[in-house]
Amino acid sequence: MTPATLLRVSVAVAVLTIVLKTLAWWVTGSVGMLSDALESFVNLAGAVFALAMVTIARRPADEDHPYGHHKAEFFSSGFEGILIIGAAIAIVWAAVSRLLTPQPVEQVGWGSALLILSSACNGVLAWYMLRAARVHHSKALEGDARHLFTDVWTSAGVLIGLVAAMLTGWHWIDPLVAILVALNILREGGSMLWESSQGLMDEALPHDQLQSLEQVLAQHSVASDGAVRFDSLISRRAGSRNFLDVHMHVPAEWTLGRAARLRTDVETALMQAVPNLRAIIEILPLGQDTVFETVASQAAAGEAPQGQ
Repeated sequence: MTPATLLRVSVAVAVLTIVLKTLAWWVTGSVGMLSDALESFVNLAGAVFALAMVTIARRPADEDHPYGHHKAEFFSSGFEGILIIGAAIAIVWAAVSRLLTPQPVEQVGWGSALLILSSACNGVLAWYMLRAARVHHSKALEGDARHLFTDVWTSAGVLIGLVAAMLTGWHWIDPLVAILVALNILREGGSMLWESSQGLMDEALPHDQLQSLEQVLAQHSVASDGAVRFDSLISRRAGSRNFLDVHMHVPAEWTLGRAARLRTDVETALMQAVPNLRAIIEILPLGQDTVFETVASQAAAGEAPQGQ
């Protein structure tokens, strides 16, 4: 399935779980069940927003966005993080009130069955979405899958608290579990916000991918007996796309055609090493740098740029 199709399924499952968990809360009166139902509303809002962002991210590059719209997926992850934090605050608010005035839970059997059914739906979908996120390199899918897994663990915690309250008669266990669940949700939301912010700030490629790219460049340099040198490697991630800029220094006596053929070979090898990579290689004669590099070197050394 495509990311957009999976997110449409996620919207449908979110609606189903809202119905099931709201019924579970209605029949039991458990504040833990209420907290779980509230998070399902967050799931729905997150899935709808993620679907919108994935649709935007798949748009081709245009005049105003020459590098494409891939970063839209990071907005989705950040938005879900904010929603999760908001849900956690709402859960704590409701749980503290119930903790101060504990109330018994009712019809635990029906409530537990509805909760288990909704968790099974979320768990299966989350597992499938996480696998698809790795295949499509989709941050929006990954964020939604992680959110659904959080929901599964939330439901498990609520169920344990509900059963414990029924068996012991300690009604304060139910709201206490709801608060613990909210803290776990808060941690997940903060993590998603952080990762989203790093993506929007043009974070470099992961260390293992950079090592793969550097190995490719080193192999081509060795194959040329040192006649070719690579430097000024800069990378960044934008949603499912990866970008690389690098300088290729070749002997000044080489023809442009020969240098261009080597560049094609290097670009091909780089794109095979890292998926969804756009590599831009600038050809320069050995011993010569770009004006930008020259000015940057002079600035680092505390010298005045030439011509001033």
